[in-house]
Amino acid sequence: MSPLTIGNSREKGLLRLSWPDGREQRLDHAELRRRCPCSRCRAFRLQGLAVQVDSRVRVVEVNSQGYGVQLVFSDGHERGIFPWEYLAGL
Repeated sequence: MSPLTIGNSREKGLLRLSWPDGREQRLDHAELRRRCPCSRCRAFRLQGLAVQVDSRVRVVEVNSQGYGVQLVFSDGHERGIFPWEYLAGL
């Protein structure tokens, strides 16, 4: 299930998703960066390590991938594709 709309506020550091069931979701950019599902970030977390993220990091680009979105962050990280189901669960 994909969201009906996606909004990105760089000023507030929030990604906004409106889901078909009427739920509105606001996700903090820094928290999204910490929870990146790419293999490198996942491996870090599996080792019990925390992904270090500056609280000022922002999503600068949102690229549709069909089953989710690729988020490009202001720190240059762009490896993670966030599936819709993963985002809905955050």
